[in-house]
Amino acid sequence: MTRRLVALQMEGGAQYLAMVQRVWDDGDAIAPLPVNAPRPHLDRLLATLAPQVLIDAHGEATSLPGGQGVGDSDALVIATSGTSGSPKGIVHTHRALEYMAFATSTALGVDDEARWLVALPLNHIGGFSILPRALHTGAGLEILPRFDATAVEAAARAGATHTSLVTTALGRIDASLFRRILLGGSAIPAERPANCVATYGMTETAGGIVYDGLALNGVSVRIDAPDEDGLGEIHLSSPTLLRCYRDGSEPFDAEGYLPTGDLGRLDPVTGRLSVTGRADEMIVTGGHKVWPAPVEDALRAPPAVADVAVRARPDPEWGHAVEALVVTLDAAEPPSLDELRGLVKEQLPAYCAPRHLTLVDALPRSDLGKLRRSQLR
Repeated sequence: MTRRLVALQMEGGAQYLAMVQRVWDDGDAIAPLPVNAPRPHLDRLLATLAPQVLIDAHGEATSLPGGQGVGDSDALVIATSGTSGSPKGIVHTHRALEYMAFATSTALGVDDEARWLVALPLNHIGGFSILPRALHTGAGLEILPRFDATAVEAAARAGATHTSLVTTALGRIDASLFRRILLGGSAIPAERPANCVATYGMTETAGGIVYDGLALNGVSVRIDAPDEDGLGEIHLSSPTLLRCYRDGSEPFDAEGYLPTGDLGRLDPVTGRLSVTGRADEMIVTGGHKVWPAPVEDALRAPPAVADVAVRARPDPEWGHAVEALVVTLDAAEPPSLDELRGLVKEQLPAYCAPRHLTLVDALPRSDLGKLRRSQLR
């Protein structure tokens, strides 16, 4: 029997959950799609994921030409966020999603009274992964059609105990209303409410598999080719890893680990993982290594800065120099380069301070708020 890939382009809610269960009961796999994507983006996703059937917001099913079937064990084909380039289709099995559900629940102490809230887009792993968490463990579940701070707080007051958010969303709600909040994506603040768990993972790992620096049960973290400071590429092994990409390719190394493209180090005493950044994001200026995230955190201090990113700018003397791209709250009163350099020097070595300042109207971000650094280069 050929098993189909069924794309869902529906708003979140009870109907969405019922459709997921129906598709899985039929032995088919799900490909979640954004609800209001521009047509060119939707066409790229359909070409990448190659579903055979599309179910729209009204529950109407349409056969799609050129679609491809899935393996017997496949449950989910989901697109990466595409922050570093074109999105990829990630194939996950039922077994991987089940393991993720129980490993997460064990780490968080989920009990019979737990109730999950979906407030992130279901076409991203941070949102969709909550569905198998609830379905496999029997926890309660509520799905919001979109993030709305008022609705999120109302759901918590009505009994929702656990949710997943990105940092931008966290700043818009009263976090104390939840028992636990999983934080994913980029720019997770070091100072955060005690009930917030910083997660590390990706679409390929079915979501976060390292919580507050410590690997979940069954997960192994390895630093490949570490330098004298212990810094190297993070490799992950986990029962939650993808089966393959949608094109059939496999990203694993010879030992079955997933090379992440992220650089980090393991604390030799605690075993905690600290993630420094993407390997291709590092800026080398005058022989010094500069990571964008700490610099951007320092530059967010001025009240005039609405958003900021840093990138490497070719420099004849230094090889590359740090350039700050700043979105101002008031174009008439932008921050000065000297002011920004001073802020960075208060927290980081002087070579991290930007040597150039460029004012921009907006920065390219995904719908989860992740900076699309590939578009900054």
